[in-house]
Amino acid sequence: MFGEQAWEERYRSRAAVWSERPNPHLVAETTGLTPGAALDAGSGEGADALWLASRGWQVTAVDFAATALQRGAAQAEARGADVAGRIRWVHADLTTWAPAEGHFDLVSAQFLQLPTAPRQTLFDRLTTAVAHAGTLLIVGHHPSDLQTTVPRPPMPDLFFTAEEIADSLDPDRWEVLVADARPRLASDPEGRQVTVHDAVLRARRRPRDYAPDAWSEATSSADRARS
Repeated sequence: MFGEQAWEERYRSRAAVWSERPNPHLVAETTGLTPGAALDAGSGEGADALWLASRGWQVTAVDFAATALQRGAAQAEARGADVAGRIRWVHADLTTWAPAEGHFDLVSAQFLQLPTAPRQTLFDRLTTAVAHAGTLLIVGHHPSDLQTTVPRPPMPDLFFTAEEIADSLDPDRWEVLVADARPRLASDPEGRQVTVHDAVLRARRRPRDYAPDAWSEATSSADRARS
């Protein structure tokens, strides 16, 4: 269920697996950031990459399902050169692919549900790709979803909390800005509305010239300016 062939077959079995809308947590957590270089890790059919590119980001969209990448590229072409020219589509397995270290102003990983050991290895690799003062955004299904009637694989190892990811970050290198179990409504197989939760982690890598007192004052001033 985690491999390239299984996902390729899933994409080929239907005209579209995901909606054309970007993940709402991506929109909520990155609106207002200055566009730069972004990595969309596990891009699927490209809704997040398209949204970012339309807002000025230079996006590297990575997935191991060739069909999904082809659909994303077709959508980008349909939106015109201004969007298509900002996205590089990369066919690669994220569990082995190594992004350039310190290159991306934004690294986004949305719902990459893997067992604990390979997931932590992947997330560690993604954190190294974030540039100084850049943003790391990780979103996933929360373990509490297993207690609802919404279908989830009966494999607790696939689920994680934002706090678990936050605890794996070196506090001398990272400032955790958001670590939430964010509720949203979903429908179960009987059509009932059920509240599920998404683990949302947003962290900022400290600048190269980080000094604790100066950084604290600078981030406090920035937060006051946004409020």
